[in-house]
Amino acid sequence: MKTRHIARELVLQALYEMDVRDELSLSNYKPNYFPCLNEKEMDNLEDEVKIYATSLLMGTLESLDKVDAYISEFSFNRPIDKINVVDRNILRLSIYSMIQAEVHPHVIIDEAVKLSQDFSTDVNYKFINGILDSLQKKLSLEEKFNWLQLRVRNKLMGSERVATY
Repeated sequence: MKTRHIARELVLQALYEMDVRDELSLSNYKPNYFPCLNEKEMDNLEDEVKIYATSLLMGTLESLDKVDAYISEFSFNRPIDKINVVDRNILRLSIYSMIQAEVHPHVIIDEAVKLSQDFSTDVNYKFINGILDSLQKKLSLEEKFNWLQLRVRNKLMGSERVATY
């Protein structure tokens, strides 16, 4: 969806600016502020783009510690502060989206690769793809494990049919 892609581009640019200025926190967030747009361009944006971008940016900032922990967990050879600032912020917004599970992980990974190809170097998309794919597998396994735990618990309690979905 073009609307969401535009929103992701805006969020990436806002995260980039905040990161470069060392102002990555929700307290530094200015509502409806996207540094790459002037006032006229902001007024011309569809409401859906503004709403999705704002939600994605605020959510990423609120979850920054958890998101950065995932980046550190899967970036074996590069500490988070050594990851290119553009790539780091593509990972941040993409990992937040994966945690929310509102969009299929393959769509998130595909969008992250596109953002990397548009805003970063030609080879860094492989790094981003690798981290997001590893996280997606971990989250999928955790989801299956939680489902199995629920089934076992319900079976022990005599209500297995509650856990089938």
